[in-house]
Amino acid sequence: MADKSEPQVRVVDRRWWAQPEAEPTAAADPDAARGPKPTYIEQLERRLDDAQREFEEARVRMRRDMQRELERNVRAVIAELLDVVDNLDRAVAAAGDDESPLLAGVRLVRDQFLTKLEGFGVARLAALGEPFDASVHEAIATAPVDDPALEGRVVAVVKEGYAIGDDLLRAASVVVGTGA
Repeated sequence: MADKSEPQVRVVDRRWWAQPEAEPTAAADPDAARGPKPTYIEQLERRLDDAQREFEEARVRMRRDMQRELERNVRAVIAELLDVVDNLDRAVAAAGDDESPLLAGVRLVRDQFLTKLEGFGVARLAALGEPFDASVHEAIATAPVDDPALEGRVVAVVKEGYAIGDDLLRAASVVVGTGA
């Protein structure tokens, strides 16, 4: 068995419409005299372009929907965690003026928790003394006030309100002052 080698195979693409040159000439290519691409090739190319465009639009839409769902789930988790902050605030308020190490630890945990929330873009809404705004406040009670300047203003905050950017995460539960 002498030196046997595989026969060389050479493929020549004779499809004149698939050639990269701009316009083949009849002298250079005998198939060029046939004219433009066959209609069915043009139709298939259009269908392929349409399908690719639809696929790309669907992929963009799916990514956008997945991002919205992720943001909605993150907001739901953060909203649930706000109850923890409320309980820490109640613990600090219940301790009064007591300066025990336990109270200092609870304050430290509350401040750390609020800092972590701020890192996620969560901010407490200023409510005390502000004019009542139904879009960010939830009035749970009214209280008579002697000062006319306090009418229609928030005189007490029962639960703090929070927002992520411009979106309200939870409305503040407040007491609104009314005239006597």
